[in-house]
Amino acid sequence: MTGWLTSSVAVRKRRMSSSRELLLARGHGWLLLVTDGCSVCCKSSWNQLQDLCRLAKLSCPALGISKRNFYDFEVEYLCDYKKIREQEYYLVKWRGYPESESTWEPRQNLKCVRILKQFHKDLERELLRRHHRSKPPRHLDPSLANYLVQKAKQRRALRRWEQELNAKRNHLGRITVENEVDLDGPPRAFVYINEYRVGEGITLNQVAVGCECQDCLWAPAGGCCPGASLHKFAYNDQGQVRLRAGLPIYECNSRCRCGYDCPNRVVQKGIRYDLCIFRTDDGRGWGVRTLEKIRKNSFVMEYVGEIITSEEAERRGQIYDRQGATYLFDLDYVEDVYTVDAAYYGNISHFVNHSVGTPQCDPNLQVYNVFIDNLDERLPRIAFFATRTIRAGEELTFDYNMQVDPVDMESTRMDSNFGLAGLPGSPKKRVRIECKCGTESCRKYLF
Repeated sequence: MTGWLTSSVAVRKRRMSSSRELLLARGHGWLLLVTDGCSVCCKSSWNQLQDLCRLAKLSCPALGISKRNFYDFEVEYLCDYKKIREQEYYLVKWRGYPESESTWEPRQNLKCVRILKQFHKDLERELLRRHHRSKPPRHLDPSLANYLVQKAKQRRALRRWEQELNAKRNHLGRITVENEVDLDGPPRAFVYINEYRVGEGITLNQVAVGCECQDCLWAPAGGCCPGASLHKFAYNDQGQVRLRAGLPIYECNSRCRCGYDCPNRVVQKGIRYDLCIFRTDDGRGWGVRTLEKIRKNSFVMEYVGEIITSEEAERRGQIYDRQGATYLFDLDYVEDVYTVDAAYYGNISHFVNHSVGTPQCDPNLQVYNVFIDNLDERLPRIAFFATRTIRAGEELTFDYNMQVDPVDMESTRMDSNFGLAGLPGSPKKRVRIECKCGTESCRKYLF
């Protein structure tokens, strides 16, 4: 619940009906009510306690309640609208009170500018959709008012989810969430993780040695970590990948002498760009767009999920087929033994769609296999790099059926439960799924 405090500060106030002191101790996300040496966990949030003080007209400096703001209640959302003569009124749902206690208030009484603007934006958009006009009537019909309430509740749910995602991420780039298309809220079964979750019976062995370089880019000792594995250094001095697709990336690891700022530590630093999970308006569900310009060949994100065996992937895939989901990623760099399942556990890559919006049905992300603290070639980390400069506001996409030069068939392939029946080297034989990108030259199927 939002509004819970995590500070260890303790404050005191007087109870109305008793001379005993009541101690409010804030710690570990809960409020502790302490009186006469006994303490109980309080199930009221800090905001709810503020409302109780206002109702009782009780001043409490620790809660920020004084005689000046006894009557300042917070608007949670707006439920309805009407116009009488030239005066606008809004039905207000007050935070901490049931909808049955909502009240009609004139506009001049409301200081919630952001909520008012969003209410009218939602109202105008829905009027255009229903009646092809944006000017609000003097009274809203019940179905329209109900839609606005549901939209307000959805926004609050999405905002809570956004806060949860940002609380769990361990990367620099922030995550925002938007849905201006329908009333769908956060996914019901999705847990945000930052790195692989290892399934039953699978072990990730930690690397035993690291490099001894003074300068991994300009003076690599023995070729640095890539050289030790007989491969090329992957990045330039700007952190952009300079290997062709299909070649593996070997980054410096936890046992290397170099530090955090080493130019061979890129993927392990995580997502650097602010990204937005948004609802697409063409039936493709959720998508991801960048809020910042991304340079060509720059690292964007990893594909993260639960590592499972190919046998388990086959079993789950039959279930996902019936749901129309596409989250299985085969780790087939050297052999098809393991699969990443991002259906339940995943990061923002869970929401990235098939390539869309270009005349060539062309993705702007390319898959690379990356090895850092685990050098088992059957278990690479899957990183997405920009194939070109990506503008701020552009959707991020990759090809579910990505192919590379036949000489370099080392690239990871996205199985996503919908591979062509009989595809060589793939144990999965399922139906085809239609591509919805809508471009003229689209190949019409994801697989």
